[in-house]
Amino acid sequence: MPAPDTVLTGARVRTLDPARSQAGAVAVRDGEIVAVGDDADVRDWRGPGTELVDLRGATLTPGLTDAHSHPVWGIEMAQGTDLSAVRDLDQLRAALRAAERGPGGWVTGHGLDHNAFGGRPVHRNLIEEALAGAPAFLRLYDGHSALVTGAALAAAGITGPRAFAQRSDIVCDPDGRPTGHLVEHAAMALVGALVPKPTYAQRRASLVALLDAMAATGLTGAHVMDLGDGDVPALLATVEYEGDLPLRLRLAPWCMPGATAQDLDELIGLQRLGGRHWQVGGVKFFMDGTVEGGTAWLEHADCHGQGTDAFWPDPEAYARAVRVLDAAGVRTATHAIGDAAVRHVLDTVATLGEQARMRHRIEHIETVPDDQLKRFAELGVIASMQPPHTAYTRADHTDEWSKRLGGERAGRAWRCRDLRDAGAVLALGSDWPIAHYDARRVLVTARSPLGAASAGPGLTGLMALEGLTSHAALAAGEQRVAGRIAPGCRADLTAFGLDPVTAPPDELAEAPVRLTMSGGRITHRDGGR
Repeated sequence: MPAPDTVLTGARVRTLDPARSQAGAVAVRDGEIVAVGDDADVRDWRGPGTELVDLRGATLTPGLTDAHSHPVWGIEMAQGTDLSAVRDLDQLRAALRAAERGPGGWVTGHGLDHNAFGGRPVHRNLIEEALAGAPAFLRLYDGHSALVTGAALAAAGITGPRAFAQRSDIVCDPDGRPTGHLVEHAAMALVGALVPKPTYAQRRASLVALLDAMAATGLTGAHVMDLGDGDVPALLATVEYEGDLPLRLRLAPWCMPGATAQDLDELIGLQRLGGRHWQVGGVKFFMDGTVEGGTAWLEHADCHGQGTDAFWPDPEAYARAVRVLDAAGVRTATHAIGDAAVRHVLDTVATLGEQARMRHRIEHIETVPDDQLKRFAELGVIASMQPPHTAYTRADHTDEWSKRLGGERAGRAWRCRDLRDAGAVLALGSDWPIAHYDARRVLVTARSPLGAASAGPGLTGLMALEGLTSHAALAAGEQRVAGRIAPGCRADLTAFGLDPVTAPPDELAEAPVRLTMSGGRITHRDGGR
């Protein structure tokens, strides 16, 4: 064979390839794996221009892929003060008093935990004094709700409730006055549109820095569950014109309630867009919202009498849209957190026929009953889950998520292992910026679930690794070229200082990442590109 560009040697190679499960060296040329063997083979592979990389006993795995992330949109979502460490109202007020004011005096924040309100309704009166009249837009951690001040409501001309084409709510008190709690995308956008945005140049620089940081945790790619406001393809093209994307990105634009036949045609047309290391691949739907916001679609109402409505006011309109996209060969990913939402997506896929197997996926799946578990494998629907989300709950069910659902439904939280045992393909991700992007945290919390999910079994080390590699590849329809270390596959590779399959979770959380390679390019090596 022609001489490789790079040979990785001195490693324990977990190939996840049934044809050869273990190896010691890998040869790469033109972004592709061209040989897998042992250290003794290296002298035969090596040419005068080959870079030899000694991994010093590291464990080499297929490149990790975050199967659910928002690295472009998330730059805007994560603006302002990081409120993720806030645990109560006193801490929240202190953080807001110290928060930097942006253009126009705006205060922005993100990552605010619902539990910080101590069971009180989310209300602007709780923070107005700390902000001294400033307009503020504070995203709660779920990304589906925000708390804004009276000045922000006034700037947006919001004086009472409004009707929306999708499930959204301007929460009002009994007298019809807005509380400042905005639930779901359409309501949040009324104020969010006024918040100062980073410039194009700032977004470009922030994106590259973020993807570099992601690569340092072992990530070689991400399934991006949005296409932003429409300029993301141009932004990615600009980055690639100037250099390379540190991660391979696969993006899914949104299809929202009210989508017309023309809208669906445009979504189908977008599937042709792509660059060297990015492509549009699929469409994202929402079947519901979040448990804490009262917008998860549940079989039975939550403790506040909420949660019995779908995000699409006409759920059958969702099903028709999915059928149109499936007929065009377009993959879909549907946000479905509540049990009724999950059931409706499964029922929809059941009408599509055998050709739809492994083409559609459900995101989040935070509570699902026993009778739906086996349907994922039967219908070939991919389960896409984010184990780090379990950190927002508590084992004793005193958190807002668990209290909303009640004991029985909270007792079937994040059933990753049950889905795997039922034969489902299970792709894992972080949902950054909802949770941290560090791939090691995803692996660790998949094996050792937190909070309400801690009573259930975790994944084995191998299952967790598969969730970020071979099963992520299946979720993207890329199983022939990704998710394995084998000749002919893309050279997406991750080298850990520890074996991610057998290392104890507490050690894995801090495991050094010796090298990350995406498409044959070394994007991280011992702490630097």
